[in-house]
Amino acid sequence: MFLSVFDMFKVGIGPSSSHTMGPMVAAARFLDLMRASPFDFAGLRGSLHGSLAFTGVGHATDRATILGLAGFVPDNYDNDKAEAALAEIAATHTVTPDGLPTLKFDPKTDLVFDYDHNLPGHANGMILMATDAQGDVILRQVYYSVGGGFVLTEEELAEGKDTNDGPAVPYPFHSAAEMLEMANSSGKSIAAMKRENEIARGCADSFAKGSARLWEVMNNCIERGLTTDGILPGGLNVRRRAKGIYDALQAERGMNLNAPHTINDWMSVYAMAVNEENAAGGQVVTAPTNGAAGTLPAVLRYYLDHVPGASESHIEDFLLTAAAIGGLVKYNASISGAEAGCQAEVGSASAMAAAGLCAVMGGTPEQVENAAEIALEHHLGMTCDPVAGLVQVPCIERNGLAAIKAVSAASLALRGDGKHFVPLDAVIETMRQTGHDMHEKYKETSLGGLAVNVPNC
Repeated sequence: MFLSVFDMFKVGIGPSSSHTMGPMVAAARFLDLMRASPFDFAGLRGSLHGSLAFTGVGHATDRATILGLAGFVPDNYDNDKAEAALAEIAATHTVTPDGLPTLKFDPKTDLVFDYDHNLPGHANGMILMATDAQGDVILRQVYYSVGGGFVLTEEELAEGKDTNDGPAVPYPFHSAAEMLEMANSSGKSIAAMKRENEIARGCADSFAKGSARLWEVMNNCIERGLTTDGILPGGLNVRRRAKGIYDALQAERGMNLNAPHTINDWMSVYAMAVNEENAAGGQVVTAPTNGAAGTLPAVLRYYLDHVPGASESHIEDFLLTAAAIGGLVKYNASISGAEAGCQAEVGSASAMAAAGLCAVMGGTPEQVENAAEIALEHHLGMTCDPVAGLVQVPCIERNGLAAIKAVSAASLALRGDGKHFVPLDAVIETMRQTGHDMHEKYKETSLGGLAVNVPNC
C-alpha cells in the first residue's frame, strides 16, 4: 500500500477538503473528461447529494463546484480571480474553461441541491453532466468526494481503486503490524521507510522541496491566523479568537504569570489560528482534512518553538511519520467526517501528530505506533455535527484539544517501552466499525448533535 505524503497533505482552500476541495477537483476532472470526448458540448449541469447537499452552502460546495467548472483548481487558487469569475458567471450564465467552448451554466438552475436522493457509494456524492445544443445530456459522471480532497468516480469506487498505481515501493506496509515488522527487520525508522517509498515514486530532491513547501504553507497559515481578527463569514458571527489569545500569551511572557498548563493555550492557539483561516476560506494544507487541518501544524509548531533541542531538520521526519499513520487510517478505515464522523478527521489528525512528535523526540517505531494508538483511541465515537454546516463550531476549538491530546499521547508513549495492550490496527478497525454504526445525522449533515441544539442565529 502506498499513499504519498503529497496525497495526505495537499495545499488547498477552506473551509472543507471533502466539501470544497473535493467538488472543485471533481469539476476539474469532468472538464478533462469533456476535453477528451468527441462530442460538441453546449452546457453544464450538476447535482449535489447526501452530505454535500445538507451542508453544502455552509461548506461553500456550490461555490467550489461553480469555480471548478470554470477551470479553477485548489492548489493554485486565487481568491481575487475567483470573485471576478463568479461575478461574470452570475451575469452571463456561462463558463468558458480552457480548451472548451463557452458553455451555458446558470448556477441558480443548473446546480441542484438534492436533499432527497442519496447516492449509493458514499455520503459525499455529486453528479456532473454536459449537454448538447438541444439541452440533452450527452456526458454524465458520478463523483464521490471521499475525504481529504480525494475524489473517485463511481467506477473507481466500485473497482476498489486504491493508491497502488505506479512502481513498486520497498516497504509496502498495509497495517501497523506490517509496518513494525518491516521496521524491525530493516532496522529503519518509520520515517526512513516512508522516505524510501516516496523516492521510489519520485526523486529525493523533489520530495525535499515538496515537503519543505508543505510546512511553509502550514506555518504561514498559523501566522496569518495569529495576526488576523474580526468575524468569520457564514452568518453565525463567530469571532476570531486566536489573535487575542496569542497577543495575551506574548504579553505574559517573562512576567512569571504563567501556570504550567499555559502551554496548552499555546498548542490550542496555533491550531485555532489554522482553523479560523480555514473557516474564512484561506489557504490551508489538508492534515488529513481541512476540518482537522490545525491539529498537526499546531503540534509541529509546539515542537519547534517550545521543546528544548528541537530542530527544523526533523520537520521532514515528522511529516513522513504522520503521513504513514494517516495512510493506514485511510486505507483501513476512513478520514471522512461524512463517512465516519469527526473521529475520522480530528481523531486521525491527532494520531498522526502524536506519531510525528514521538518520532522526532527519539521514539522507537513501537513507541510511535503506541502514540498514534493512544491518540486515536481517545477520539473514538466523536461525531461530526457542525452548527449551520459551517466548519466553525465545534471544529475550531476541537483542533486545539486534539493537539493537546496528541502531545499527551506522544509523552505517554515515550514514557513506556512501546509495549501496550491495544494495537493501533485494532483501534483503526474499531473506528471503522463505529463509523459504520453511527447514525448518519451525526456525520456531517448538521441534522443532529450540536447543530440542532445550539441556536443558529
